[in-house]
Amino acid sequence: METHMPDFALPSSHPTLNGRKTAKSARDSFSAYNSKYLTVPQNRTSWHRSGTNGALEVVSYRSSTINNYVEGTQIRARDKASPSGLYFRDSKRKVDYVLAYHYRKRLARHVPGAASPEPRRGFASVALVSNGSTGKGRAEPQQQQQPDDGQRALQEWPGLPGLEVVEFSPLDTLEEERRLQREEYERNLLEAGLEIEKDPESKSQGVSFVRIHAPWQVLSREAELLKIKMPTKKMYEITEEKGILKTLNEIWCKLTEPLQPQVPQQENTKMKTLSYPFSREKIYLYNIKDKDTFFDNATRSRIVREILKRTFTKARNSMGIGTLIANNVYDAAYPLHDGEYEGQNDDMNERKLLYQEWARYGVFYKFQPIDLIRKYFGEKIGLYFAWLGLYTEFLIPSSVVGIIVFLYGCLTIESDIPSKEMCDQRNAFTMCPLCDKFCDYWNLSSACATARASHLFDNPATVFFSIFMALWATMFLEQWKRLQMRLSYFWDLTGLEEEEEHPRPEYETKLLQKKLKNKNITTESSNENEKEKLTWSDRMPGYAANFGLILFMIMLAFSAVFGVIVYRITTAAALSFSTNETTRSNVRVTVTATAVIINLVVVLILDEIYGAVAKWLTEIEIPKTEKTFEERLILKAFLLKFVNSYASIFYVAFFKGRFVGRPGRYVYVFEGYRMEECAPGGCLMELCIQLSIIMLGKQLIQNNLFEIGIPKLKKLFRKLKDERTEVKEMDTNQSKDPQQWDLDYILEPFTGLTPEYMEMIIQFGFVTLFVASFPLAPVFALLNNIIEVRLDAKKFVTELRRPDTVREKDIGIWYNILSGIGKLSVIINAFVIAVTSDFIPRLMYQYAYSQNGTMHGFINHTLSYFNVSQLKAGTQPENSLFAQEVSFCRFKDYREPPWSPHQYEFSKQYWAVLSARLAFVILFQNLVMFLSVLVDWMIPDIPKDISEQIKKEKTVLVDFFLKEEHEKLKLIESFIAHDKQKRRSGTKSRRTRAASFSQCHRSPKGSFTSFSSQHTVV
Repeated sequence: METHMPDFALPSSHPTLNGRKTAKSARDSFSAYNSKYLTVPQNRTSWHRSGTNGALEVVSYRSSTINNYVEGTQIRARDKASPSGLYFRDSKRKVDYVLAYHYRKRLARHVPGAASPEPRRGFASVALVSNGSTGKGRAEPQQQQQPDDGQRALQEWPGLPGLEVVEFSPLDTLEEERRLQREEYERNLLEAGLEIEKDPESKSQGVSFVRIHAPWQVLSREAELLKIKMPTKKMYEITEEKGILKTLNEIWCKLTEPLQPQVPQQENTKMKTLSYPFSREKIYLYNIKDKDTFFDNATRSRIVREILKRTFTKARNSMGIGTLIANNVYDAAYPLHDGEYEGQNDDMNERKLLYQEWARYGVFYKFQPIDLIRKYFGEKIGLYFAWLGLYTEFLIPSSVVGIIVFLYGCLTIESDIPSKEMCDQRNAFTMCPLCDKFCDYWNLSSACATARASHLFDNPATVFFSIFMALWATMFLEQWKRLQMRLSYFWDLTGLEEEEEHPRPEYETKLLQKKLKNKNITTESSNENEKEKLTWSDRMPGYAANFGLILFMIMLAFSAVFGVIVYRITTAAALSFSTNETTRSNVRVTVTATAVIINLVVVLILDEIYGAVAKWLTEIEIPKTEKTFEERLILKAFLLKFVNSYASIFYVAFFKGRFVGRPGRYVYVFEGYRMEECAPGGCLMELCIQLSIIMLGKQLIQNNLFEIGIPKLKKLFRKLKDERTEVKEMDTNQSKDPQQWDLDYILEPFTGLTPEYMEMIIQFGFVTLFVASFPLAPVFALLNNIIEVRLDAKKFVTELRRPDTVREKDIGIWYNILSGIGKLSVIINAFVIAVTSDFIPRLMYQYAYSQNGTMHGFINHTLSYFNVSQLKAGTQPENSLFAQEVSFCRFKDYREPPWSPHQYEFSKQYWAVLSARLAFVILFQNLVMFLSVLVDWMIPDIPKDISEQIKKEKTVLVDFFLKEEHEKLKLIESFIAHDKQKRRSGTKSRRTRAASFSQCHRSPKGSFTSFSSQHTVV
């Protein structure tokens, strides 16, 4: 008689603990395991030596756990029957979720002196389909007693056929531990009601997939727990707008009909289905035509994900799939895409439809199919693309106004008097040298081109544009709140409650460590009922590290700006020493252009570093839930990237040229280098150059090239890595064509919407914060976003695994950041107009100092005199080319002349202009804030029609419930009445029979006896 070992890996044989097993734990595990699986015993048993303590362990070869066994050839036949790899092998049960993991089979290493046959490298390879319909058969354990110790077991069964003694290596130990955790986790999934199908492990190492199906009982149970709103049988009419608004809406729909995507629409747009949180007790309320399609794919995967997140394993106290992925027990967990987005087959699915009508650059002119996006990817991603679409639409009017402002500057450049005076060589304004010793005096007319270019952006229209953009930002946010409310109504998100989130794996690990630590030091007096959690003292090291490192990173950004400043100063000085006349004449242009490019490269590099640092800092804080983690990550990343992106722009706008000093008393750095000055036309032109290059560079390189190139490089790297590490073996159990789970596995995992939002928020800052210096910023943002929408769409449809659907009713903390940027933009634009541009000095001159009320003489008014004889020794120009001897040179500032008693001190004009600038900032800020509040007040957050529809929906819901309950009550009453009538008729018949029996009883004895005897005979 051949003795068989139990054909499953004993969960108690934890290789990293003690290498022992008990008979009781083995029997319990065997019973629990076989209660869910039909097993086919194997006759191959091996003994393994633990690499940790040398104990021998009994571990069987992989069991064949099935309920419909299929050979390799049958698997291929089933694959053909499984449409697009979206179903189990039976082609009936849909794959709702997939778990992927790497496996590595043990290589036999014999213990010296142990008699064993030739080692067997492979495992039994079978398919596994669990918790299905044919789970009646059950194999009984054929060995009732398990050894307490490996050595004792070896002595008890010395003659077991096929006995093999193998030593565990540390890598095998880790792999065995992971396998045990997977088996326990999958058993727990089965107990939760899910059905799973598993691939055979036919190679020595490779990737295997666990496919999960949720039956109706699980879907209905979880939908009730999650309070998922589902459509009922009731439909009600949507009240349409009337009057001129209805007419305008119809005209707009006709005009934009060619721009609408060709996706299935609701047949009757005037009717809306009433939705209500799912309840099994009220299942008669819902419009259930087919239980297999009542819950769509996104809802099914969301339900399975919730089960995966709360299912635990006892090993390491792992709570949920997130912990198992973090511990490399599983590699990935993801729902499947709805088939291929390209292909020769004519089967249309939602993914292919999204690709054709949304995720191609050829349909850039079409509106986005927001409802289909929401249906396929969930509400959270749907809200992001809705927000991005509205933002892009709002950039159209701002771009038009920006182009008009720019054209106004172009048209009025010839009539600008200060530019003419600066370009007129007859004025002969001799300016002081730009550097010591090597720089000569120069004529102001040589800066004519810079002055004319500055007028394109420094003109009265830019003030109007700044006010317009402040109101534009307010209107955009108000319109988004209205659209968000409209989407919430149509997507049944109104009244959405906050769902209780599961703790993150890192939080659970930290909490477990704290529990184990406290377990050793707690006393009996401690309160055991108190729920343990991480306190501020547990997080204090993380908070301290956050504060210190964030401060360091901000200082690093400022240091990078200072480094670029030093480069500008030293390069300008070096180029001034050149003997080439062309080089000396183009010093300012060369230095500005190269410095901005260097600054752009630094910004791009620091952006990537700051993203990684922000994530690490958030992780060491140990937030409890994913939502808290995401919010803290967003705040840190935004703070760091905001400082990085705008530090150099703030410097040019508000600090450059403010601390230069004056001739004879310049401010020096590094013992001989003068602080850099603004161009003769002012710093606004340099601010425009700085802003435009950084904005366009970030959009072109970071937002487009990085988004396209990095995912492709990651995909190529992962493919090469898999090809290098995976042993080339023939897999007879795998179908020729890759299944959908294989195709989705090689895609990039979805890591969240934070990078997508972040790049748009930074762009929103470029559009609003310094728009007074660069009116064309909205134009370039619009062009970028037209590409960005399709780029993100293509990435989500073709390059990323399908994300888990998440129900959100708003965009969360991003709205607060947008609102903060909008308010900050008012203050910054006020200071840009007042301090950086010449708008206030021109107004002051025209209305306070001009003799005829014109701008004639403005340039002379802004230039002060300096006596060149007062220059410090060694700073005078050498080999001056000026023919006449220069007695006085001019410099741009409001200071007293040399012949004044208070020479070179700030003049009265300086203080008057400074007062006017501060007054303008206060007036501008309060005016724009007042207009913003007025716009906010005039535009209600909730559209009037949506507010009425929400009230109507509540009324319809109450009436529908009352009607259904009334019909249910009538049905019950009819059943009761029918039952009473049936009982009454039954009672009447019994009375008739009793009366006849009574008459028979009162008859003579002989008659009764005769009746009884006849009955007995019968």
